Amino acid sequence: MMITPEYCVAMARYNAWQNRQLKAAFEALPAAELTKNRKAFFGSLLGTANHLLWGDLMWMSRFDGGTAPEGGIGGSTGLCETGLAWSVERFRADARILLWAEGLHAVDLVGDLTWWSGALGREMRKPRSLCVVHMFNHQTHHRGQIHAMLTAAGAVAPVSDLPFMPEDGPWL
Repeated sequence: MMITPEYCVAMARYNAWQNRQLKAAFEALPAAELTKNRKAFFGSLLGTANHLLWGDLMWMSRFDGGTAPEGGIGGSTGLCETGLAWSVERFRADARILLWAEGLHAVDLVGDLTWWSGALGREMRKPRSLCVVHMFNHQTHHRGQIHAMLTAAGAVAPVSDLPFMPEDGPWL
């Protein structure tokens, strides 16, 4: 699988655009709506958003060598206690992802990535490009769940179609 640095920048911008829209949608809801158990895999809107943030931070620690989040998948839903705390940490994570993507060279996306998987309890080794694509796919997957929960809650869900992404930032 071959991906390019340009793909990574485009997906990092898409990620930031989507998360800005989620922030606005979350701010329009009462706090109780964010934490209400909606019987989703990660429970609530905030729980799912937290898991997504946790996953991004975990993958970025593998890609850029920076700090990883504490705990495992089971505790990922409690990463941030409030929508405001989530939006601050999400902004930081999106900046980290975009900065990483903007600094990539083609050679940075080849070869294998080796890491310890707490979820599987063993060392993993996969093509780096596959792991990068997975991170962006994981984002889209969980934002789709959030979109469905927002719609079910009667909220206005964000526009998520990649072709409708504004060509000019701001990306953060």
